[in-house]
Amino acid sequence: MSNKNTPPEPVTISPQQRDAIKWVRVASELMDNRFRIPGTNIRFGLDSIVGVVPYVGDIAGFAVSGILVLVMVRYGASGMLVLRMLGNMTLDAVVGSVPVLGDIFDLQFKANRRNFRLLQAHYEEGKYKGSAWWFFLLVFGFQVLLAFLVFYIMFRLTAAVWHFVLGLF
Repeated sequence: MSNKNTPPEPVTISPQQRDAIKWVRVASELMDNRFRIPGTNIRFGLDSIVGVVPYVGDIAGFAVSGILVLVMVRYGASGMLVLRMLGNMTLDAVVGSVPVLGDIFDLQFKANRRNFRLLQAHYEEGKYKGSAWWFFLLVFGFQVLLAFLVFYIMFRLTAAVWHFVLGLF
């Protein structure tokens, strides 16, 4: 029995979990931190590159983030951890969908790296509580609906502005 002053025991992970965690680390690095702007310490990844393409890039980045979270859930993320990960993912998608401001935000926020660090700390602190598929599917479904709503509004807003601008000529 442990008290509040005793840290939990680290979790022993299987070889499959170790491989999955390694894959998530590499994919997170590629999405958020793979490249560097020469002469600076500013790092970015494929998420920032594809995010430059309006709507399609944001949806693609959101989808890849969802896949990474799915892998994390499959290999032991608890419900609360998944909720935090989905919060990071949603914030990245919603703010990232705003032209220019979203691209600048993506350079700093790096949701995939944040989520990997959360999973890593989760294992190191020994808080493994098993899979959370039902919780993930419920929250992720809500997140997807929310993301489509945001992208739909952004698309309609862009179309209205474009129609207005064309009407001026």
